[in-house]
Amino acid sequence: MDPVIIVGAGPVGLTLALALARQQVPSVVLDEGSGKDEPRLARTVVLREDTAALVQRLTGADLGPAGLRWAGWRSMRRKQVIREVVFDDAEDADHVGGTGPAPLHTAEPAPLHIAQHALTGALRTALEGERLVKVVADSRVDGVEQEASGVTVHTRGPQGTWWRGSHLVGCDGPRSTVRKLLDIRFPGRTAVERHAVAALRVELPWADEALLHRTPPWRTSGPSAGEVTARPLPEGVWRLDWLLPPGKDLVTPELLVARIRETLAGWSGGSTPAYELLDTGVHTVHHRLARRWRVGRVFLAGDAAHLLGAFGAQGLDEGLRDADNLAWKLALAWHHGPREALLDSYQEERRAVVSARLRAADQALPLLRGAGGIRAFVPGAARGHDVLFAEGHLGRGPLGAAGTYEQSPLATRHLEAEAPVDTPPGAQVHDVRVTAEDGSFVQLRDRLGRGALLVLLIAPGTGVWERRHWVSAGIMPRLAAAVTALPSPAELLVAERYPGAAAHTVLLIRPDGHLVAALGGVRPADLYAAAEAALGGPARTQDPQGAQGAQGVQGAQGTHEASAAGAAASSAAK
Repeated sequence: MDPVIIVGAGPVGLTLALALARQQVPSVVLDEGSGKDEPRLARTVVLREDTAALVQRLTGADLGPAGLRWAGWRSMRRKQVIREVVFDDAEDADHVGGTGPAPLHTAEPAPLHIAQHALTGALRTALEGERLVKVVADSRVDGVEQEASGVTVHTRGPQGTWWRGSHLVGCDGPRSTVRKLLDIRFPGRTAVERHAVAALRVELPWADEALLHRTPPWRTSGPSAGEVTARPLPEGVWRLDWLLPPGKDLVTPELLVARIRETLAGWSGGSTPAYELLDTGVHTVHHRLARRWRVGRVFLAGDAAHLLGAFGAQGLDEGLRDADNLAWKLALAWHHGPREALLDSYQEERRAVVSARLRAADQALPLLRGAGGIRAFVPGAARGHDVLFAEGHLGRGPLGAAGTYEQSPLATRHLEAEAPVDTPPGAQVHDVRVTAEDGSFVQLRDRLGRGALLVLLIAPGTGVWERRHWVSAGIMPRLAAAVTALPSPAELLVAERYPGAAAHTVLLIRPDGHLVAALGGVRPADLYAAAEAALGGPARTQDPQGAQGAQGVQGAQGTHEASAAGAAASSAAK
């Protein structure tokens, strides 16, 4: 069967290629660039727990040395610390000026701040030697055709040729060629925010802690009083962002240096500390959402499908979640034949989540970025603003949290044996220690992304005995038989505990880590119904090509390139 064609070799496109390869699906990545990423410390991303874990699982690399997990985060207004969060077991951070609340310790893992070129480099390194992925540099797409059996893509440049694929995914950024060739509208708002950005090496009073400073006291008036954000990177490097006033005023080097000096002096007690300026830029935030994310066998993902990022939110998080959501659905269709309802659910799930975040941001914009009006004098308004900013910067609430798929067309309906757990259906599951089928102890997250559904039994006490002692005891044989009978391959795991789950609760989990259903005990009929719903309903007759095993992309590309070129020549002759 033909490989999946991925247009765009940024973090989303490369993540999708790796995710497909882990599920034995070949792909061709068409890279418009040279295949080398320019080091830019002023272009960084903040990854939340789920997306950082996704990249680390796919690459097999620890991203810690390339990025930095923050010890804490604080919000200041003028000289006062308004909110302070300390992640995991980090030590309390010192307060800066004035007084404020005691630090809020949170069990949530710290965000990972990493330069985008370092992230892309880790993904490219993981792809080296991957026989199921072919990355083709200097390949700009200028034509897309599709029919019932597949898609054909034409590229120009040194590698210009025809490419044949089973599906096409446009991960080619805000100016997506794929989106334009499909004539998909991309409405939204332009220049919601503009920031002057500088990356510099300097010693600041808060080691490894991020900061949002609103209305700093050294800028007391004018539309540019605004805010400044400081985010630490490894080796004493910081990324600083200054909110710019509306408009298209040029950010001159002199203006940026003046901002750097006054900001560092304000944070350091009046004198500017020594610093090394490493990189600069201007970051403009747009809010846009493509009308459609699927047209036949063509899909959009990442910035090609959506743009967001106001109030410290991170658009790349959603792009990586797009890749994770789409990969297992494409893999199932590639191996077992078409499942149109399952493929349709990609747009319905992901577009709904991103749309909700954009809607929340648009509702907050007049409050947080407007002139204020009478709202500015309402008691408690400033405190409410601080909460909204914290949600965006920390990945929480409507502005920043990962979405759930409770309204998904794949959601189960009216299961008699449903049981309560702390994870609602459609949300991401907690990462707990499990016993795998081979008897090894692993984290639940390590079993995701393999193309199989996961069935997790909560059985207290099993962790102290070897698997061979209990695998044939109690309810295990009946549950194993029910798992074997499911309409798609599934892996049976056992955990001693799960938040909010009683003993003998059975969880059905999608390959992307979202909960399908939690059942009280072994209920084969309900388990089968939930699995069938998660797969988009009963399978249709298998595509004859779908049973073919994964093959090296080189050979597939050569065969189908020739057939596509021949078809094109025949068509032209007519």
